[in-house]
Amino acid sequence: MSQTFTVGWLYPDLMNIYGDRGNILTLLKRAEWHGYEPRLVELQRGAAQMMDDVDVFFFGGGQDREQALVYDDLIEIKQEPLEAAVAKGSVVLAVCGGYQLLGHYYQTAEGERFPGIGLIDVRTEAGKKRFIGDVVVDASIEGVDPSTLVGFENHSGRTFLGVGARPLGRVRLGAGNNGTDGTEGCVQGGVVGTYLHGSLLPKNPHLADYLIRRALSRRGMGELVPLDDSTELAAHARILERAQQRAGER
Repeated sequence: MSQTFTVGWLYPDLMNIYGDRGNILTLLKRAEWHGYEPRLVELQRGAAQMMDDVDVFFFGGGQDREQALVYDDLIEIKQEPLEAAVAKGSVVLAVCGGYQLLGHYYQTAEGERFPGIGLIDVRTEAGKKRFIGDVVVDASIEGVDPSTLVGFENHSGRTFLGVGARPLGRVRLGAGNNGTDGTEGCVQGGVVGTYLHGSLLPKNPHLADYLIRRALSRRGMGELVPLDDSTELAAHARILERAQQRAGER
């Protein structure tokens, strides 16, 4: 009998833009291909049941209105069980708005500051310019092959990493975290934050397997039989080539 692999989707009704649902589908399908029984738990506002069972949490992006709607629930209901799950080895992939809310705070253009849950050592401040376009990242995660990540960014927040977090990678193309220091995303323990939409994991199956492998290590497992990703990696290479061509035309 196959073992269950559980994906927990935080606020799927509100934090789900720019094709981020593809990350959920990729995690579930690849877990199945690796011999596990995939299960999805949708973690809406309200009770935080079954969070102890989650292997990988996904926290997607949302507009300012949607972030405001989930804010109180995240602070009052989800924070404690999410922190406990991560402490026990669960993994989190947070994109854009979700990434920002896991940090210390988000400060609006008007100077109003909204505290995050501080799960990762980052802070975000609103900027005047919006960063939109293709992104190519040289990833800094050991064992991720190929070492490039591709995606699409659309954000006005400027995220800055503290000493507790390290960059997911360095931008070869795009603005990344803040448009100034050359970093994109963050990695802190089992938490990966990023601005890459579009969806991220279908274009980067090597990152999906990194998340699955890391989550399984809490059960004393973690070695995955390599899958035939020739089609996915060919698409990855084509996206990389196209993005670099566009960069050269600018």
